[in-house]
Amino acid sequence: MKLFKRLPFIATAAVGLLLFSGVASAHVTVKPATSQPGAWETYTIKVPSEKEIATTKVTLKAPEGVELMEYQPIPDWKVTTEKDSAGKISSITWNATGEGIQAGEFQQFNFVAHNPEKETDVAWDAFQYYKDGSIVEWTGDEGSESPHSITKITTVSGQPAESSGHSHDSTSADHKDHQPDSAGSTATAPAAGDNSSTNGTQTATLVISITALVLSIISLFAAFTKKKR
Repeated sequence: MKLFKRLPFIATAAVGLLLFSGVASAHVTVKPATSQPGAWETYTIKVPSEKEIATTKVTLKAPEGVELMEYQPIPDWKVTTEKDSAGKISSITWNATGEGIQAGEFQQFNFVAHNPEKETDVAWDAFQYYKDGSIVEWTGDEGSESPHSITKITTVSGQPAESSGHSHDSTSADHKDHQPDSAGSTATAPAAGDNSSTNGTQTATLVISITALVLSIISLFAAFTKKKR
């Protein structure tokens, strides 16, 4: 009888653990996770809204050695940039002009950046602003509650770095002054598979967790029934 009384509590705890693991994995991320030295890369920052209120603003800082160049306009979002003393973009901010990112939703923002010339790990510090004024700083190291996303800059299989048709010396100045307007952008859309690995892993984890939860409840019920007999 004691086991039967405890069954609802065990099931509730298991569900809570499942929900917690789902929330914990919903970090702000920047993809791709790997890119080549010196490449002009189209990056995508993915911002989920983890609270029960909307996300209304997102700011992304330029990592050391990375030059932020262009961004893709998004409906219902106003994009602004800040520049350092050298005239280079030091941060990009997306401000919602509509309802923002609602609970359970996510938004992706695309931008182009010029990678460092040497192999390194690039840390993307991001700041997520909610409608109630709270801020989540995605600036921690891996394993922390709010880690920043990392892109590994490395030469793949000894291949030379991709130039993407750009010349660092000849086009750098042009990119500094160029800001696409709402009519369009020169930034290319990210590959459809950029987030497939992350999404697939999260889906598999969710399915396994749900299956384990159901099996646990069935086992407990069977044990109780056997004991009662």
